Amino acid sequence: MSAVTPAGSTPAGSNGRKPRVAVLFGGRSSEHAVSCVTAAGVLQFIDRDKYDVVPVGIAKNGQWSLVADDPAQWSLSSDTLPEVTASVESLTVGQSLDDRQLVAVAPEQMPRQLGEIDVVLPLLHGPFGEDGTIQGLFELVDLRYVGAGVLASAVSMDKHFMKVIFESVGLNVGPYVVITDKQWNRDAEEAMSRTAGLGFPVFVKPARAGSSVGISKVGSRDGLLAAIESAREHDPKVLVEAAVEGREIECAVLGGRNSFDARASMPGEIVVDHAGAHEFYDFEAKYVDDTAAALTCPADLPDEVTERIQTQAVQAFDAVEAEGLSRVDFFYTPDGEVVVNEINTMPGFTPTSMYPQMWAKSGIGYTDLIDELIYLALNRKTGLR
Repeated sequence: MSAVTPAGSTPAGSNGRKPRVAVLFGGRSSEHAVSCVTAAGVLQFIDRDKYDVVPVGIAKNGQWSLVADDPAQWSLSSDTLPEVTASVESLTVGQSLDDRQLVAVAPEQMPRQLGEIDVVLPLLHGPFGEDGTIQGLFELVDLRYVGAGVLASAVSMDKHFMKVIFESVGLNVGPYVVITDKQWNRDAEEAMSRTAGLGFPVFVKPARAGSSVGISKVGSRDGLLAAIESAREHDPKVLVEAAVEGREIECAVLGGRNSFDARASMPGEIVVDHAGAHEFYDFEAKYVDDTAAALTCPADLPDEVTERIQTQAVQAFDAVEAEGLSRVDFFYTPDGEVVVNEINTMPGFTPTSMYPQMWAKSGIGYTDLIDELIYLALNRKTGLR
């Protein structure tokens, strides 16, 4: 399952011009800032000789607008998180199936036609961006886009159904309990009692969030209530997972061209500095404290285990019918067991994020990786496929 360096050219846009790429970021979820940081990397390194780039931001209130083509504005600084703010002028796209025009609309002004979009790079994390909702919008207006489709996005966003799919194809997942909003409101004590068989510690997670937002590690029954309430601030559906003792291994997957199989990178290992301020790979360790964790790639694993992880990463990708890109996270236990933790269909995509780093170590640099993802999107039809 070795990496394959991209080959061939990107299809031209209409009338032979450069393809016009809308880089879409921000959004309504709690991962708004992470999305902006991801966009900063792409705006800095996308090949401007190949593509006409249009940065489009989504404010937290859901408004779309043209935003600054300035990577520095969307980068993470030490004292503030980047944010797309609402604008007087908003954007619409795709008034009909044969109309992929961006249109700017402002009060008491005539709409402005901003040109046709060939493909969208939706760098959105979390609900209303990574969960199939915006993918459905693109499908409705027949607009090509990078990444997983509606079903794969929705299933992969919901950690409960993701695990059900993985189990159905024979992949090994750790023990877990799901607590729905209805169950919690009906009898919180009964809901918590169902987690007793998991033992402690456990990880309490919003079922449909990412970037480690809202996740708590709980060492005893005393902390369970507060952890569930904290997770419910982000999602009324909560997952409680038994802690799996093992090394944290990740593997990047890249869709195959034409009808060829998806490709797996060399696996990487996340090593968290547990002596510091982070008990696990939380939001701060991922995005704020650059000394909290390190990626070793390729991970120091026996060849047989490396191949097993690569194979299972592609199996997970195929099981949810993902497209374009995904990062699959594993635990490798002391007794040699490989446990699939989750799949992320729009992983962090800054130059220092794990997904691009693993591909860089596997032979595909950051700019080439962006190019390959756009190529795959432009060569994939919308609708049923």
